[in-house]
Amino acid sequence: MRWKIEVFHKILKSGCKAEGSKLRTAERLVNLIAVFCIVSWRIFWMTMLNRSSPNTLPQMALTDSELRLLDHLVKDKGGDRPRRSTLSHYVVKIARLGGYLARANDPPPENTVIWRGLSRLTDIKLGAAIEAKIMGN
Repeated sequence: MRWKIEVFHKILKSGCKAEGSKLRTAERLVNLIAVFCIVSWRIFWMTMLNRSSPNTLPQMALTDSELRLLDHLVKDKGGDRPRRSTLSHYVVKIARLGGYLARANDPPPENTVIWRGLSRLTDIKLGAAIEAKIMGN
């Protein structure tokens, strides 16, 4: 199980780039690391859940607004229709936002592309929320 700890640390260090922050007080650094731990855990958990239980409902790991945005942004490929309501299907969509090609012989998406995709999805979700507030929806 040591490799799981190493993978989590890699997400925290490489994905979040915690070492690059230039915070001046210990309190701010503690708060930043706490947020990074939550984000890193979500990515790690989603990746591991996808590997162990790919047929899980996507609502277990994603919000309804994230699911709607993914359905709108990342179009289904021809053979993906039957698996539409599984976590695995949506993890691949997130990974595709992060650069994963999803070819027939590609291995399951790894933490790095899921990190990139989730980061893009969060930015898009924030933009959609701001647009809805400005436009009064």
